[in-house]
Amino acid sequence: MAALLLLPAPAAADARFAGLSEPGTVAVMRHALAPGTGDPESFALGDCASQRNLDAQGRAQARRIGAAIRAAGVTVHRVLTSQWCRCRDTARLLDLGPVEPLPALNSFFRDRARADGQTAELRQFLRGLPPHETVVLVTHQVNITALTGRWAASGEVFLLRIGRDGAVAVIEEIPTDP
Repeated sequence: MAALLLLPAPAAADARFAGLSEPGTVAVMRHALAPGTGDPESFALGDCASQRNLDAQGRAQARRIGAAIRAAGVTVHRVLTSQWCRCRDTARLLDLGPVEPLPALNSFFRDRARADGQTAELRQFLRGLPPHETVVLVTHQVNITALTGRWAASGEVFLLRIGRDGAVAVIEEIPTDP
């Protein structure tokens, strides 16, 4: 008996991702599926073996998200990421262009005292983006919650508009399957 493989229909996602082409819109996403929570005690920023990493589902999820963005006809100018391996790998697997580290996207899960300052730094960065530049940010759940007030699942994408005062408006939530 042949197995039936069900894939998510890309049409609905494509329509939502098309909003990323609107001037002044930025995508922020949580890294793709990396089982577990936080990082091991032995965590070292430059050592992927010491971190929680994407699994096969997470790598496939990142590729599907990138394909959906491309299928929507969106040209991405910049992909910025946390320096954590699971974020860098997600950003690279999106295959939307060169990937640049942005320390303001680094996780503060272990040190919540950094949340306010780091989120203010990220807001300042976002305010400075040219409105015609299409940008995708890859970060962590705690960073997204601090920025938007909303919880993000692995691979979930939020389309944002940033006000002149740094206020963030979520204009679209795009959940993705693992």
